[in-house]
Amino acid sequence: MSGAGILREERIGNQRMILGDCLAVMPGLGRFDAVVTDPPYGIKRDKGFGAGGNAGWGGFYARREGVKCYKGEWDRERPPEEFFRAALSSSRNAIIWGGQFFADALPPKGKWLWWDKCQTMPSFGDGELAWTTLPGDAPKKFVYSNNGLMAREKDRVHPTQKPVALMEWCLGFLPDAKTILDPFMGSGTTLVACQRMGRHGTGIELDPEYFETACRRVDEAARQPALFHPAPPP
Repeated sequence: MSGAGILREERIGNQRMILGDCLAVMPGLGRFDAVVTDPPYGIKRDKGFGAGGNAGWGGFYARREGVKCYKGEWDRERPPEEFFRAALSSSRNAIIWGGQFFADALPPKGKWLWWDKCQTMPSFGDGELAWTTLPGDAPKKFVYSNNGLMAREKDRVHPTQKPVALMEWCLGFLPDAKTILDPFMGSGTTLVACQRMGRHGTGIELDPEYFETACRRVDEAARQPALFHPAPPP
């Protein structure tokens, strides 16, 4: 273990997982080809508010015994503006999910990405937006169901877990980016996509339990045949 703010570090396959606070860790990591991340939006969905209706993940699961219960405080306060300054200065490109919630901290530029969730619940949002530094101004859409019985990825271990296919799609917009940073690693989906596509990823996570989950998922990906397949063309 080395570096300021690093509480623990694991290297699996091409991936580096760091337990710690990203604001403390990032200054010692150097530059990356791209930042691809999904920060907490700070809209209190873990408390039962936000776009998920009047229950939300936290409000719904906390009241049901015998059902998987996600930890509280996962939708903590959104990152401070200094995080966005650090992230953009540490890389040549960036894809930041939930960009509409950080519009006051991000430059008014770049191509927007939209994940169409094929949502069937009228009280839920139809999808999610990502702010990017990609060239052009025409938004791009990714259609992928990850909700309810129609979910294409069943084993969700984090309330805001993105599909691996979605993160592979994001990396497809960055064909020359070999080193990827995810300062809010969560359950490790970005690094799983990096491992599957032959990229070198670095993820930072503050929660020890989600850090363990990310290590397990990346290890599972590393044990699969080395396909290193490219994402579908954007």
